[in-house]
This record gives sequence, C-alpha cells and structure tokens, in this order.
Amino acid sequence: MGKKQANMKSCLQPMPKVLVSCRGTDGKNNALAVAYCCNCSFDPPMVMVGIVPSRYSYKLVKETGCFVVNLVSKQQKEMFEYLGSHSGKDEDKFSKLNLRVEEGVKVNAPLLSDCPVNIECRVVDSIVTGSHEMFVGKVEFVHADEKLLNDKGEIDFSKIEFL
Repeated sequence: MGKKQANMKSCLQPMPKVLVSCRGTDGKNNALAVAYCCNCSFDPPMVMVGIVPSRYSYKLVKETGCFVVNLVSKQQKEMFEYLGSHSGKDEDKFSKLNLRVEEGVKVNAPLLSDCPVNIECRVVDSIVTGSHEMFVGKVEFVHADEKLLNDKGEIDFSKIEFL
C-alpha cells in the first residue's frame, strides 16, 4: 500500500480539549473551547493557547492580558459542548448554564469550579500563526482537586478521565 498526499489541515489532531475562561474589562465573564493548547516552557512554566481572532474571547484576552486554562473531564462534556458552540457575543453563557465560578488568586479571570484543574495565566507574548493567535501565558497559579495530587503536590493525570 502506497502513500498519498493528505489534506494538510488534518495532519495533526489538535489536543487536548480545554476551556479557556476570561473576563472583559467590563467585568463580563466568558469561556470558549480551545483545541490548540500546550506546554511551551517548564522554567518558568508557560502554556500556549490558540484563539481565532473572530472569537468573542479573543478581544477579552487581548484587553486584559490574562486567562485561565480549565482542564475538562468527561463529567463536563455537556458544558464543554455548549461553551464551544455558542458565542458570548450573543448571550451570557455563564448565567445560561448556571456555572459554578471561583475568582482567580493571581489573575482577574474566572475559574470553572467543576473542572478538575484550573491554570491561571498572564499573557507574556503572542504570535499570529495564520488562523489563530497563539497566546503565551506564564503560569501564575494552578488549582487542582485534592484527590488528584500525589504527596509531592504533583497532578496524577491518570486519575482524570479526559474528554
């Protein structure tokens, strides 16, 4: 069996499925589903998330310079799908879903309380890569369910059933 040219957009499957939450300068909370998310430095710890400029949350992250990466388990499937298919331009998605929210410790952005891990980030750089702007966020604080932590305070990812 030979090889054939494949569609270039399909060469890498974006992973993982996360929710990025943010807050506008007007105090309005929003969250969106993000497929492009990865670690990009361990010293200092940094993550990168890709957001399409036409998305409502893009403007909020650009204005405030902060966001929270919320890791999503199978229990949050319905929330993930709703937040990923509706725009904050049209409605207050947090009120619509009656989301449980906590305040960030280091950044002015909401944490999605039902998610097992929340990573507070401050934007330190960004790069436009074509369809997305990749925001580099310095990790300022990590919240994790106690039952996920080992005795060193490290997250045991095998205990999370990801989407």
